[in-house]
Amino acid sequence: MDSTSTPTTTAITAQFLDELAAAQSADEALRQIDLRRLRIAPGSIFSIQQNVTTARDTAGEVLLRRFYSSEAQTFPVNGAKRKTLTRWTECLFVRGQVFIGEGEHVLAQTFDDYEQMRACNLRSVVNVPMMQGALCYATFNVFGTRARWQPEEILGIRLLALAAARWVPCVPGLDYRFPPAAPHPARELGAALTMR
Repeated sequence: MDSTSTPTTTAITAQFLDELAAAQSADEALRQIDLRRLRIAPGSIFSIQQNVTTARDTAGEVLLRRFYSSEAQTFPVNGAKRKTLTRWTECLFVRGQVFIGEGEHVLAQTFDDYEQMRACNLRSVVNVPMMQGALCYATFNVFGTRARWQPEEILGIRLLALAAARWVPCVPGLDYRFPPAAPHPARELGAALTMR
């Protein structure tokens, strides 16, 4: 792999963060983030899904509304979807962990709208939960045309999600309920090692 195709996190600099802080609107800030995303993960598309679930919604589901889209013609802003408890929702909305999906079969198993993704040649995803306390109030999503992510790309995407967090509001009355997550083996092992 030559240096021009090597993924890089150098798109995220102190100057970029300062410029981002000076943005006059969420739209301006997210466009700046979107430009950096293209440098970190070329050939990808980007969206932010805002969790708009309230106590009036059915328990065991989240209602998501697209807050930002780099491909608004195909994946329009304000498009909404409901998600029930799956491996994906448990990872993001119960555990508050990053979901990394690699390969078309994983996307097909994870997303109801996979056929629309396949038409865009999307083959992988990094979903970063945007958290307020224990609540996932939005997801920062980058879908790639490559089958596998490089560690530098994943790190860069996670850093961009942190930079975007201040520009994505938590909806008033956010409330969703899933059953508690089953114990995670790595967490149990980590706790056992810590307590020794």
